[in-house]
Amino acid sequence: MSSGGARGLAHIGAIEELETQGFRITSIAGCSMGSLIGGVYAAGKLAEFREWMKTIDKKKMMELTDFSFSLNHVAKGTRIIEAIMEFVPDVAIEDLPIPYCAVATDWKSGCEVVFREGSMFEAIRASISLPSFYEPVQRDGMILIDGGVTNPIPMNRVVRHEGDILVGVDVSGHDYAAQWEKQHELAERRKHSTSLSQQILNRLIPDNLDFNYYTVLSRVSSIMIRQNSLLMAQLTKPDILVDIQMSRYGGFDFDKSEKLIAIGRKKTREAIELMKNVI
Repeated sequence: MSSGGARGLAHIGAIEELETQGFRITSIAGCSMGSLIGGVYAAGKLAEFREWMKTIDKKKMMELTDFSFSLNHVAKGTRIIEAIMEFVPDVAIEDLPIPYCAVATDWKSGCEVVFREGSMFEAIRASISLPSFYEPVQRDGMILIDGGVTNPIPMNRVVRHEGDILVGVDVSGHDYAAQWEKQHELAERRKHSTSLSQQILNRLIPDNLDFNYYTVLSRVSSIMIRQNSLLMAQLTKPDILVDIQMSRYGGFDFDKSEKLIAIGRKKTREAIELMKNVI
């Protein structure tokens, strides 16, 4: 299961649809948000996590963000993990009922780091360390950041046996054309608005406000991650690839969990049907 921030909540829908259609998950590997959903599922607490996500709104998101004054991160990332651990107790990865691993990246060496044993939540915390947002995890001389940097959809880390079906769920993709068209449409609406206040703002705000340092770096990063995930799909050749590209939802839309879960179910259902038709 891939990285993707809040879009990774679609992984819940993917898991639920697979189980509904009679598939039994025997191993799971995840990166970033995929590692969180995968770990919660492996611990048998996915239903509880989904119910908890229903309580998340903008206000609660702010409460769960432990802001920091550090120069290398915005939030510590401890509060959100502690909140989840209230209903999903930590467990040693090797004691989980199904094989599970989480992927992180060592900032020093640039190498992928795979967690197959030890604290599940320590592994998840390292894997979700979005660069510049969450505080990196320091362990064994490494500085661990988001696994999406090196392996955004770690299908090659799944424990496989003969006869298994490999399923990849990729939520790292953005529908860039749709996003650009939407931004352009909003800009045109603002430009032709008859509101006096909007006309004043139009004179003060440049037309290309959405094209700035942050949006450029963010788009470049997401494009690189997307290309890496596509390359991994070509290398591992999954039997089912659930490719979920989104234009409406972003990496911080955690308050829209049910909509994202529904997308995950729908796209997984379509991917399974496609596989059946090919066979």
